[in-house]
Amino acid sequence: MRYFYLVAFIVMAACIGCQLQLKPAPEEPEVQKVQIERYDKIEVEYLTSGDYGALQQLNTDYPVQTRMLIENVLRIGHVDDSDINAKFYDFYQDSTLQQLLVDVQIQFESLGDIDKELSSAFSRLREILPQMAYPQVYTQVTALDQSIVVGNGMLGISLDKYLGSDHPLYLRFGYSERQRRMMSREYIVPDCISFYLLSLYEGCDVRQLMPKIQYVVNRVMDRKFFDNEEITKVEKYMKEHYQLSVDSLLKDSVHLI
Repeated sequence: MRYFYLVAFIVMAACIGCQLQLKPAPEEPEVQKVQIERYDKIEVEYLTSGDYGALQQLNTDYPVQTRMLIENVLRIGHVDDSDINAKFYDFYQDSTLQQLLVDVQIQFESLGDIDKELSSAFSRLREILPQMAYPQVYTQVTALDQSIVVGNGMLGISLDKYLGSDHPLYLRFGYSERQRRMMSREYIVPDCISFYLLSLYEGCDVRQLMPKIQYVVNRVMDRKFFDNEEITKVEKYMKEHYQLSVDSLLKDSVHLI
């Protein structure tokens, strides 16, 4: 009888062991992919060759992006002006800007790494801001005017502002060493998160808001892209008030500076 109980116990233990081994591992949370649309490639095709098909695609497939670029960024007129296409083309015919267009296409032939990193960053941001909507992301060339453009649920990345700290045009146009340090590929995603958060909380005091946004960006990126005394204050405050939501922090209900 004792032998029977011993055998039964061994069989039962073996079955439990099998169940433990066969139990599927918990699935990783699915990362919602952020698809970056290459508006810049069509833009460059038109601005370097005058290709009418490319112009049609800009106006038909990307009307909002084209309007924002012409009216809000370059400020060269309105998209409904009869001569706006010629103005748009002529604006970029300067030899410096033509070289800029070429450099962008060479350095950013592929955006696979940025696409993947941006998707992960927005996924982590969504975890701490569940009500956040994902923007429509696209790339453009803005003649060194803006880094990130946000509006109408869209986020435009100006690739010409991320060609690397040693790019000759940045030196030629007098960008400081500190500015040039952040004009590189690795800062594209942190800047996207920063400017997008700034647009979501634009009614808040910017001086109070920016260190908080930079704290969130560091947290989402799991790396200290931004580091200063104000951010350190935010970090300390959040450790002491760990139950405070990021949304409450960013709504400017907390003054730390």
